Amino acid sequence: MAFPHDGKKMKKGETLNPNGRPKKLPALDLIMANVMGQEKDGITAAEAIIMKLREQAAKGDIRAAQLLLDRAYGKAKQDIDITTQGGKVTVPTIIFTKNEDRSQ
Repeated sequence: MAFPHDGKKMKKGETLNPNGRPKKLPALDLIMANVMGQEKDGITAAEAIIMKLREQAAKGDIRAAQLLLDRAYGKAKQDIDITTQGGKVTVPTIIFTKNEDRSQ
């Protein structure tokens, strides 16, 4: 895509982006940390959200329970099943640890 403007060559000083580079987005991680750390009645926003999720999970909300468990213990490992030519082949999940040599 050398010439996206109908094959005409650009003149010296001409630009295809007159507005320039878009403004940098704010540091969302810092904003989230600030918002989630705000306290009301001695409880942070993050704690209030987790307590509400726990309350909903205790009432039988499966999505709330799943979210809490996934965040606390990680998602369950799953095998990947591939069907080829009518035959089923199971591909095991490979988990690397920090101490394993990956060069082989």
